[in-house]
Parts: sequence; C-alpha cells; structure tokens
Amino acid sequence: MMNTDYSSKSDIVARGIRELIRSGDLMPGSVLRQRELADRFRVSPTPVREALRQLETEGLVTNELHRGATVARAVDTDLEENRLIRARLETLAADLAATRATDEDLQQLSALLDDLLGCPPDDDSWSALDRRFHFAVYECARSPMLLSLLNLVWHSLQRPVGAGMSRSRSDAQHRDMFEALMRHDADAAAQCALRHVMDNSTA
Repeated sequence: MMNTDYSSKSDIVARGIRELIRSGDLMPGSVLRQRELADRFRVSPTPVREALRQLETEGLVTNELHRGATVARAVDTDLEENRLIRARLETLAADLAATRATDEDLQQLSALLDDLLGCPPDDDSWSALDRRFHFAVYECARSPMLLSLLNLVWHSLQRPVGAGMSRSRSDAQHRDMFEALMRHDADAAAQCALRHVMDNSTA
C-alpha cells in the first residue's frame, strides 16, 4: 500500500526544489545532497528520494556517476525550435489566464508588476522579479501540466528571459499583458505573449 504521508511530503519537497531551480537559487550542475535537502525541508530522506525521482522524470534533475543527483544542465537546443515551443506554450497560458484569472490573482499580478517596473535597471533582482511575474501569469491558467512544461522550457533557456530586449520595451509589454488580463481579453493576452517571446528571441 502506498504511504500517502510520504507521498504528500515528497510532493512538497519536489515543489520546493522545483522553485529553487526555477528561481536560480539552484544552478545547473548543482549537487543535490539528500541529507541537506532533508534538513532544509525538515523531512526524512525517503520523501527527498521520491521527490528527486519525480524531478528526474520532469528533466529537472539528473543522476550522474560518482556525483549522484544534480540539477540538470541546459543542453544545446535549436534556438528556433525553442522559440516556437515557448511561443506556443506561453500564448496558450496567456489565453487561459485571461479567462480564468480571479480578482485576487489580478491584485497579486498588479503588485508584482509594480515591483518589476519600479526595480532599478542595474538591480540584480530584476531577472527574478521578471520570472515571478511571468509564472504568476502562467499560474492563472490553472493548468498544472502547462505550468510543468513551461518550467522545463524556462529551465532550458541559454540566457535569461528578457535579455534580448530593452528594458523600456520589456516594461511596456508587461503593462500590455496585465491590461489584457484585467480586461479578460484572451485574444489580446495571447498576442501580448506571442510578441514578447518573438521580440525577446530576435532582438
């Protein structure tokens, strides 16, 4: 019989590690020591092992000879293919988010947008704020599978999202996205997402 206690704990640990990878706190190639993770999340080693196996199936963790579990390194991928995948997934996420976002979601997005727009151009925290804003939009889509796929895509990027465009253009596009979501305009939100991906990829 499956131990639901360990199952739920492993899910919590997996979410925690996934967020550390997504935020950049755990970089590609970082060794994931089970004892340290168990201490960090205040669990026994068993749910940590389960979480690492789960993340391995998602492509976020690899098991390397003599090193054990590590954060998966970004592989060389065709940039055009990466761009097309991002465009499809992010357009779908924005479309769904526009129809499913709640008033509470929009308030959270508004606060995140204020933080993002108010961040000084030379502040190292801008990239993390940008990521938080994008994933807050994706979470509004209410699709765990889509969110997982976007996680994988962002993890595979060779450079930070937003690195291919000017700060002023990025800010303007973030505003446009938020306004489309406020209007619950799925078509406009999808177009904003598509333009953001294409501009970032070609600039």
